[in-house]
Amino acid sequence: MTAAHDVLSHPAHPFELKFHHAGISVPDLESSISWYNTMLGFEVEARNIHQHPPDPPAKMAFLRRGDLRIELFEIAGAAPLPEDRRLPDKDLRTHGNKHVAYAVKDVRAAVDELKRRGVDIVFVEDIGPVTVAFIRDNAGNLIELFQQPDLWA
Repeated sequence: MTAAHDVLSHPAHPFELKFHHAGISVPDLESSISWYNTMLGFEVEARNIHQHPPDPPAKMAFLRRGDLRIELFEIAGAAPLPEDRRLPDKDLRTHGNKHVAYAVKDVRAAVDELKRRGVDIVFVEDIGPVTVAFIRDNAGNLIELFQQPDLWA
């Protein structure tokens, strides 16, 4: 038996988890809100200012599209996204969160539309039976599009 099989055969955990959101630090909150709305169809659900002295306040916005949520943060003086975090293969060499991934019915059709809108397309690739694409948001953060049409069946 494999380790993956062992994990899957254990009884249910005592509490359930459902995905809520991913947090993304951006240099310009308003510009990123506009990008996520125009390019991916997210709407502002809530805004807030997070105060945690002695750090400067962080402007925050929760964006939502259906059941999907992302939280954008802007904080004065934040370090810019390192160049290697903008490239999927190099990004794997740095520990931490890698990217946000969204399932789509047809990756190539989604990429064609996003290209038309001016989105930075990193690559589209067939990995075995699955087609994936990586794009960058307006701040350079990686986003994966994962073809999984059975989610709409």
